[in-house]
Amino acid sequence: MIKITNLHKKFNEGTFDEVYALRGIDVEIKDGDFITIIGTNGSGKSTLLNAISGSFIADKGKIEVKNKDVTKKPDFKRAKYIARVFQNPFLGTAPGMTIAENLHLANMRGKSRKLWISLDNKHKAFYREQIALLEMQLEDRMNNVIGTLSGGQRQAITLLMSVIQKPDVLLLDEHTAALDPKSAAQLIRLTKMFIERDKLTTIMITHSMQQAIELGNRTIMMHKGKIIEEITIKEKAMYNVDDLLDKFANIRKIEKLTPELLNEFRNNY
Repeated sequence: MIKITNLHKKFNEGTFDEVYALRGIDVEIKDGDFITIIGTNGSGKSTLLNAISGSFIADKGKIEVKNKDVTKKPDFKRAKYIARVFQNPFLGTAPGMTIAENLHLANMRGKSRKLWISLDNKHKAFYREQIALLEMQLEDRMNNVIGTLSGGQRQAITLLMSVIQKPDVLLLDEHTAALDPKSAAQLIRLTKMFIERDKLTTIMITHSMQQAIELGNRTIMMHKGKIIEEITIKEKAMYNVDDLLDKFANIRKIEKLTPELLNEFRNNY
């Protein structure tokens, strides 16, 4: 489904503010994989998702989606393959439009203007069924303007908008981080439901070690622009939150060591 080969990206190259964000990323994501990504701040997690979605063009390397080279294609030309939910609940919807209009806009995404269909009763009935799945009592409020809803409600609708066309790739960029615990738990339940229902190939960034353990069939750990470890589903079954936290503690420990002590640490690790 997705194959990334030797991917590199620098920002502000040659300046005092230069950031080497991706350093030779190699990863293959199979059809139906649900991958969680964890890592320290600035490890390159969101940059990797930006590279996949086409928010920028990589300096070096190759990105393939469905055996098609999309490395040089901008984001709008990848939109037919890829859907994304951001951390901020207010980024994924048009606040001045109604719930039904937002869903219709998402459902028509990628289609030529000639193929656009008006928001008729048939579509409204379909959207009502989909909204009812959220279990937020919003199905009778389809004419409400999105901007009047809570952050949790808007993020749930954003998630629904992202999966309504059953995308080839679903990117989730810490999509529960800005929500209160109850709303976050509800959104995770919906996320699992949609991914399992449609067998979506999914990449999800999270700061929650619990989510990283419980969700998906693979977990990738990133640090300073590199993938430093992959944890399989069998290995995940033997991990707990403290195990992942220990890995982060070891990373910090290694960074504080002198080169001599670092070699000794690696030899005994």
